[in-house]
Parts: sequence; structure tokens; C-alpha cells
Amino acid sequence: MAYFPMFYSLENKRILLVGAGHISSEKLEKILDFTNNITIVSPKLSEYIYNKVLEYNIHIIKREYRVGDIKDFDIVIVAVDNLKVQEEIYFECKKERILCNCVDLQEYCDFIFPSYIKEGDLTITISTNGSSPAFSKNFKKYLKNIIPKDISNFLTQMRILRKELPKGKERMKFLDEKAKEYIKSWN
Repeated sequence: MAYFPMFYSLENKRILLVGAGHISSEKLEKILDFTNNITIVSPKLSEYIYNKVLEYNIHIIKREYRVGDIKDFDIVIVAVDNLKVQEEIYFECKKERILCNCVDLQEYCDFIFPSYIKEGDLTITISTNGSSPAFSKNFKKYLKNIIPKDISNFLTQMRILRKELPKGKERMKFLDEKAKEYIKSWN
């Protein structure tokens, strides 16, 4: 079954990241694009994660995961080498109705981390539902090369116009034409 492409607000959501190695670093980097309301449970921290903990004031619990650590969290990401621990945490999350992602076990993922591009207000996600991560990676590079450097400025202008202009069909038509002109200018 394919994952539903949905953007989910992390505002006021608490995230638990179990593990602090290489894969955890990749997940943390992505999450930090959207929130820093993160707690990490791990007996050891990679240098990268240690620096992010200091930079973003991330809460750290320096020990192994314990049953019950998921309490009061909305999302749990499990990035440890022990598949049995991943499975146990997943079923604990299911029981508590908490969204969970176990990085090595797709069958224990309520959601995935698609490849994405974020430039200001523009966020584009790319997923092959696991069929070809290589395609996702290369398609992302392709898209990044065609997105203009001033896209953030353009979207800021569009946001301002959208707020200032009266609602209705004329505003929709005006903004649609402005977007079409901007995209045509890329060639």
C-alpha cells in the first residue's frame, strides 16, 4: 500500500528520537527544518548530534530507551541497530496511538521520510514508496537545478499579494497569471 502524501504541522508536537548515530543524524537534520521540539534518548551521541543538541537546545536523555519513554510524545522515530527494540517500540506506540517510524523496518512505519526540497515557503516531496531511492535522490538533484534562486522572494511577494488583495475570482485569476509568468521566465 502506498503512503498518503500529506503535510503535517509539527507546531506543538513533541518528537522523540531514539538513537543518536548516523541514521538518527539524517532524520534529525530533516526534522530540524520544521521544528526543534525534539527529545533524544541515547546513551551516546555522535559529534553531529551533540552539536545540534547545543545549537537547537534539544532535550537529551543520555541512556538506553525504556518502556514508557514514549509517554507524552506525538511522534516517535526509532533509529537503533537492534531490530527487536525497534519492533517493541513500534507496538508500544501502536498501543498508545502514537505515530512511529522505525528506520529499518518499513512494515513498522506509520509514515516515511520522503526526499524533499525546501526553499523558503516551497516544499516539494519526492517518493517512490521504496521502489527506487536512487531515482528519488537523482530526481531531487534535477529539480534543485531548475528551481530559481529567487523562488523564496517570489513566494513572499505572492503571500503578501494574497493577503492584501480582496478574495474572489479576480484575485485567483491575477495570482494564477503571476505564477504562470514567473514559471515561464525560467526558460
